[in-house]
Amino acid sequence: NISFEFIEGESVLLMLDAKGVCASSGSACTSGSLDPSHVLLSIGLPHEVAHGSLRLTMGAKTTEEEVDYVIETVPAIVQRLRDMSPLYDSFLNGKIKSFFNKEDK
Repeated sequence: NISFEFIEGESVLLMLDAKGVCASSGSACTSGSLDPSHVLLSIGLPHEVAHGSLRLTMGAKTTEEEVDYVIETVPAIVQRLRDMSPLYDSFLNGKIKSFFNKEDK
């Protein structure tokens, strides 16, 4: 599970699907739900960060090339979505702080 700030996990999923990558944004037991993972919330992630989560699962038949493709694809998708995000713009302009960067707090 990976969480990204300032974007919605559903948007990441749609863009990954268009690139041929299967993923989820919640826990396996709540697949199909738009609610954030209760596990992420219980470990202290705020709703807005948990909503930006991405769950990827590898199996016995997952190839190294497929893993490399995801590693190359995800950052570009995250950046594209952040470029459209008013929250990310507010972060860049110092109006809101990062949950992950403890120095920002």
